[in-house]
Amino acid sequence: MDEMNEEVSDFKELTVGEVVTGKVVKVEDKQVLVDIGWKTDGIVPIGELSSLHVENANEVVSVDDELTLKIKKISDDEVVLSKQAVDAEAAWQSLEQKFNDKEVFEATVKEVVKGGLVVDVGVRGFIPASLVETHFVEDFSDYQDKSLTLQVVELDKSQNRVILSHRAVAEAEDAAKKQQVLESLVENEVLEGKVARITDFGVFVDLGGIDGLVHISQLAHDHVDKASDVVSEGETVKVKVLSVDKETGRISLSMKATQPGPWENIESKLQVGDIVDGTVKRLVHFGAFVEVLPQVEGLVHISQIATKHIGSPQEVLEIGQTVNVKVLDINEDEKRISLSIKEIQEEQDHKELQSYQKEEENNGFSLGDMIGNQLDKYK
Repeated sequence: MDEMNEEVSDFKELTVGEVVTGKVVKVEDKQVLVDIGWKTDGIVPIGELSSLHVENANEVVSVDDELTLKIKKISDDEVVLSKQAVDAEAAWQSLEQKFNDKEVFEATVKEVVKGGLVVDVGVRGFIPASLVETHFVEDFSDYQDKSLTLQVVELDKSQNRVILSHRAVAEAEDAAKKQQVLESLVENEVLEGKVARITDFGVFVDLGGIDGLVHISQLAHDHVDKASDVVSEGETVKVKVLSVDKETGRISLSMKATQPGPWENIESKLQVGDIVDGTVKRLVHFGAFVEVLPQVEGLVHISQIATKHIGSPQEVLEIGQTVNVKVLDINEDEKRISLSIKEIQEEQDHKELQSYQKEEENNGFSLGDMIGNQLDKYK
């Protein structure tokens, strides 16, 4: 009997709240037995294994695992231990440090619940739906067991409240990426981008993390009424950087500047001697400007408007009128085209005269011949 008492007295005294270490000797569905060097194995109930809900103890620990545990309860033949209490204490210290330092860290999503996601950060951490991404997410099922980069945005130990955000991390990464792209942009540089948004006043193009604006006047050389007539969302386009304001982050772009101008290779579209239709765009005292191709105007000098003398172009022409013009000269470098309406009319008159003369010749007699023939009848 004395030997038994002596053997029991060899075990150290344990107190509630004390932290001990031990080895897992058995894992049951709802509890774990741990050898802590006491007269009986300590018991860790399944609810004391983790801050999260656990169905089976083997989800958390295995036999021979070394655990650090906190004593929750002691009786003559039983000691109840908690792994969660030790983890939580360490977690709160770590989370407070992360919160103060605005540290970015990774954690794995353990549960998808109504209103957001749950992660294990030593304690139960919650990511509200609004703080998961920078964009709206309809279905969070794909986030189960996914690792996310996070920041602590709210911490209240008394309420056991830990609010985390992946959105804050994503926004910071986006901001850094935008700044990097902004710093790399050079005026007059030609880039490729993707149409992100179409508005009434133009198009926003994603240059790889930051958007630039192509004003509607810079979409094409022709007049554009609606940007959607020229581009569509998601389309890859070529743009030229017109200006960059690094303080405000505003970027002005042009699609028009990357496209061949209306005067480029004009001599392959028009040649001297061509007769084309045109529209009278402007009337000035010395002549009329006629658009012969989109955004390409030529001058009909007042001396080339009519075969008769006129005092002003307005006597013969009006704005918006469609006219036939003949190309007299083309100068691509100076963007000048000389046109004539008069030469077309003169050529037409000449053809009509030739046609009339030919008809006369084909008839084979004249008025004198007709009278002579009639007089012969009375002889």
